[in-house]
Amino acid sequence: MSPRCIPDGAGLGLRRALLGPLAQHGFPCAADAPSAAIDFFEIAPENWINVGGALGRQLRRFTERHAFACHGLSLSLGGPAPLDETLLIRIRRLLDTHGIALYSEHLSYCSDDGHLYDLMPIPFTRAAVDWCAARIRRTQDLLGRRIAVENVSYYAAPGREMDEAEFLRQVLQAADCDLLLDINNIHVNSVNHGYDAATFLDAMPGERIAYYHVAGHYDEEPGLKIDTHGAPVIDPVWTLLDRAYARFGVRPTLLERDFNFPPLTELVAELDRIRALQQRHTVAERHVAHG
Repeated sequence: MSPRCIPDGAGLGLRRALLGPLAQHGFPCAADAPSAAIDFFEIAPENWINVGGALGRQLRRFTERHAFACHGLSLSLGGPAPLDETLLIRIRRLLDTHGIALYSEHLSYCSDDGHLYDLMPIPFTRAAVDWCAARIRRTQDLLGRRIAVENVSYYAAPGREMDEAEFLRQVLQAADCDLLLDINNIHVNSVNHGYDAATFLDAMPGERIAYYHVAGHYDEEPGLKIDTHGAPVIDPVWTLLDRAYARFGVRPTLLERDFNFPPLTELVAELDRIRALQQRHTVAERHVAHG
């Protein structure tokens, strides 16, 4: 099935805990409804593969009426274990069934001899570039579409031969894939590893950015931030998103919230803040284009 709608604007991760509050606010909207407070949704395919019954029908009602992206959790692109091609076949079936064009995964690994249940850091080495790029190319072949890989939060950098930005650029080029640029992860990593977040952002290949993520995190102690997706977005992350729009142009932007869910109105207020930034930069771009 061809994609029903390509994501644009400001989106929200569709978690099962949000299905009730969304229903109370009229989601999924009617197909002919005016633009809603949420422009698109994102799901983790692993949470929906082979899900039928009432939940499966509920997802279908959403995907028939709203644009969607898929964000993978367990493909383990950098892992030592063989690429899980059975999982990829199932993911492609889900994407095709629901008409979802945009798929992304973490540039990390989460399996070896079994599932590790965490996103582990890939060594920033030339060998790791080649290994990851080959697995990404194979993933794209099996899915029949380009994918985007995400810069992840990490808490150790073993065996590094280059910095994070250079590693990410080399993987993107060697794999010929797109980038899901997680703005919160830039901020978290910059604090934890002592680099300048704006410099990292400026070093990204803007032409490869498919969309952005923003989220909140947890301050474990001074100098240590944990990427949790369980809190509101903070001002330094908003500032970085503003800089990204100014430097690379407006792209679809997804608000991640995985637990500690506030009232839906508070999440919508964060989406409204994303849209306000997008609108301001879109107007500025038009003014520049028309001299």
